[in-house]
Amino acid sequence: MSHNCHSPLLINYRSESSKALSDDIAARLEKDYGVKTLVVKADVSRYEDCEALVKAAVEKFGEHIDVLVNNAGITNNCNWIDITRDAYERVINTNLMSFLHMTHLVLPYMINHSDKEHQCCIVNTSSVGGLTGVINQADYCASKSGIIGLTRALALEFAGRGVRVNAIAPGMIMTDMLRGVNQDELNALAAAIPQGFIGDVSDIAGAMEYLLTAPYVTGQVISPNGGFVLQ
Repeated sequence: MSHNCHSPLLINYRSESSKALSDDIAARLEKDYGVKTLVVKADVSRYEDCEALVKAAVEKFGEHIDVLVNNAGITNNCNWIDITRDAYERVINTNLMSFLHMTHLVLPYMINHSDKEHQCCIVNTSSVGGLTGVINQADYCASKSGIIGLTRALALEFAGRGVRVNAIAPGMIMTDMLRGVNQDELNALAAAIPQGFIGDVSDIAGAMEYLLTAPYVTGQVISPNGGFVLQ
């Protein structure tokens, strides 16, 4: 699972609605780039599912894991009085605990074969919500801030063992979630961004590509956000 374009790749999905999309991505990667892929269903908020995910990767591709991308995320969008315990625990378990589980389980397969000349890489997806407060998103912001703390601590802990750990904190990006918003709301969101427009998924992909191939970058948070949050 290296960032070498011909190295094998595991794609994880959780809901049945994502299975067809994951299978399609896997088929295109194999056809267009010759990349061996494995598609595995797992709920990464559960430690046992994370164990099964890593086990599947190692059994299929061997005991060297070069790259881990932690990307699971959900939100509640609820005020902190009416929210239920189950709801905010679900956000914390999915957005933060999954990152703890996966890094804990994958790191042993990274440090055993990595050094300065052959680095391994972890990229964690945070959010501008982890850099600033957002109304009705207390649990989400807490989880995304926690990811930044985890990123910095692991970067320090494993810097001398050939493992780089960084985070991407996206701003407003045109995803399925935003496509469901009406045009007036969309315009209002865009007006709040200094650059005046909402980002594209390619902006995040570009940041990801940089972090995967930047040998002297670790412990950093890159935030493509159009100037919405400055750091």
